[in-house]
Amino acid sequence: MKRSKCILIAQEIRKTIERLHLRMKDRFPESNLANICKELHEISKETDQTVQWIAKPNYWLRFGTYGFILVVVLVLVQSLSQLDVRADGLNLAEFVQMVGSALDSLVLIGAGIVFLVTLENRRKRNRVIHAVNRLRCIAHIVDMHQLTKDPDSIAERGLATAHSPQRALTQYELARYLDYCTEMLSLVSKTAFLYVQDYHDPVATEAVNDLEALTNGLSSKMWQKIMILSAKETGGPLTKPDAGGERSNLAD
Repeated sequence: MKRSKCILIAQEIRKTIERLHLRMKDRFPESNLANICKELHEISKETDQTVQWIAKPNYWLRFGTYGFILVVVLVLVQSLSQLDVRADGLNLAEFVQMVGSALDSLVLIGAGIVFLVTLENRRKRNRVIHAVNRLRCIAHIVDMHQLTKDPDSIAERGLATAHSPQRALTQYELARYLDYCTEMLSLVSKTAFLYVQDYHDPVATEAVNDLEALTNGLSSKMWQKIMILSAKETGGPLTKPDAGGERSNLAD
């Protein structure tokens, strides 16, 4: 039952991304932003497989690890049973050398066991980090698309130069464009959360949290532009929420 709920969440996120892609194509058919959303939709299609791969135990790797540990234990027991140490024929130097060799062997064996025991989790962690980095790339590309979307260009306060970007969007279209960017960033964050929803690894969770902080920061910049556009339309003061949730005047 719990597994079905997770799959349902992934499907709903994927449907939302698909609808957002269609909305972008309808509103801005010549914009590359829709292509970025399409790529996000392709990544979301792989999310189910990635989540299932992370949740599925690797029994072959576990059996191999258990087999290695069993062989090591049997070898140690056999070696100890055949060890013939006589107190009268063993001086201090030989005793120290024997103990040192035994400790070196135990350290190497222990390191090998730790490597095999943690191998499955490290593979899953690397899979999550790789998937999160793909989504992080999407977030940065979305941010690059909105860099030249300046609300002041609507008022035509300055003259365009030879290398100024083309700004053919109306005030309403610019607001919709920025709103689509914030929606895509939110869906990027939601998609990343699916990877750690049932996989409680501190390193993987930190990577997802860092991506969420990045998308929230980028969305805040875009919402400031949206609020400036809204203030231009209504003729009111430019306001934004402060840290306590109250509204402050941007003109101050």
